[in-house]
Amino acid sequence: MKENYTLLCDFYELTMANGYFELGKKDEIAYFDLFYRTVPDGGGFAIAAGLEQVIEYVKNLHFTEEDISFLRSKGLFSEAFLDYLRTFRFTGDIYAVPEGTPIFPNEPILTVKAPTIEAQFIETYLLLAINHQSLIATKANRVVRASEGRAVAEFGARRAQGADGAILGARAAYIGGCAATATTSSDRDYGVPSTGTMAHSWVQMFDSEYEAFVSYCRTYPHNATLLVDTYDVLKSGIPNAIRAFREVLLPQGITKCGIRLDSGDITYLTKKARKMLDEAGFTECKIVVSNSLDENIIRDIIRQGAKVDSFGVGERLITAKSNPVFGGVYKLVGVEKGGELIPKIKISENPEKITTPHFKKIYRIYDNETGKASADLLCVWDEEIDPKEPLEIFDEVQTWKKKTFDNYTLRELLVPVFKDGECVYASPSIGEIREYCLAQVDTLWDEVKRFENPHHYYVDLSEKLWNVKHMLLHSGGKYHK
Repeated sequence: MKENYTLLCDFYELTMANGYFELGKKDEIAYFDLFYRTVPDGGGFAIAAGLEQVIEYVKNLHFTEEDISFLRSKGLFSEAFLDYLRTFRFTGDIYAVPEGTPIFPNEPILTVKAPTIEAQFIETYLLLAINHQSLIATKANRVVRASEGRAVAEFGARRAQGADGAILGARAAYIGGCAATATTSSDRDYGVPSTGTMAHSWVQMFDSEYEAFVSYCRTYPHNATLLVDTYDVLKSGIPNAIRAFREVLLPQGITKCGIRLDSGDITYLTKKARKMLDEAGFTECKIVVSNSLDENIIRDIIRQGAKVDSFGVGERLITAKSNPVFGGVYKLVGVEKGGELIPKIKISENPEKITTPHFKKIYRIYDNETGKASADLLCVWDEEIDPKEPLEIFDEVQTWKKKTFDNYTLRELLVPVFKDGECVYASPSIGEIREYCLAQVDTLWDEVKRFENPHHYYVDLSEKLWNVKHMLLHSGGKYHK
């Protein structure tokens, strides 16, 4: 991490930290969960991403003298607190689901156990990192699933919200299943394969479209994908591309080539283009399309019989235009008093804003006969389940709705990332994360992956956790054994 993002925080993190310090609460242990409430675009699940940036941030967390001088100028913070910030580091524990994991509402994506000031202070950046990349990874996965096996490249840097939105957005899109990005720095910094050929300006720069195509084929004979819609796709673009391929590539024994369409009626034009290319003998020529695509447009043109080999998806992916806010939150779920963990709950008149208390673990339940993920079970951190015994789960609200598993496998989703301030997690390569993501999405039932009205995936509470939550609800948040 090249920049110090320590002050990339909400100002109230600092006022609360100063307050905790002055009240002698800085060493009390707090537990926070980071989770989200609603799946973007009405989908059935989201994709976790952004953990690598969280790790970099926590490792680098420190206040410089310039930071401290700035805070002194605000006139709100005690000198003792400012002096404490000079040696401030994260010393707690963090647990998280691995990047690329399908995640569901109201279950922890990440849990922090740390001294109060530390646990509270990192809220903003953790939410920023997880919210943004999980949003883009989720959108990318929808686009990739809509493409039905055709490669998708992320093309959105010029429409992204800032440099990090472009660079980290490309990283997240790759995790979600995209095959490449047009953003070169994402390749250099994160290993996301970069791709690209020409813009319309290349074609306009030459005296004729034919000359532009020939020049490009001569310069890049093994990467000749020609943009054919600068003037007229069917009357000049494709005929000139065929002529250039025939005159430049074929004498070299090269048959691998491509055309790209960036405008017009994609379904109609690709059908015509495919026919013209095949009749000219260029059956291996690939057709790439772009132009404000998203999962819905892609799904429609495929259903209409468009002849497309791959897609370039830009602004509607990199900004998640249809639903641009992930909505993750960071809530206190417990504190330690005299070495005892005291669960905490947030109660609201809006039922969806009521939190699930306690330090928790997540079990994902897989049906052994199908290999499919059937449900997630939230448990108190010290609960153990014997997979040799039948497991009964029940709906948190409609408790009479129950399901029993007899032949199943369990996997704990939350893994240790930091222990006593030290990183204990070896981050996989970006390629490994992408492969893991696609494999895990494949464990979901098709009904959960529907774009419209997906099946509700069950995230239930263990009986022990359910009892704690309802005790706190009925006691106004006061915990008693």
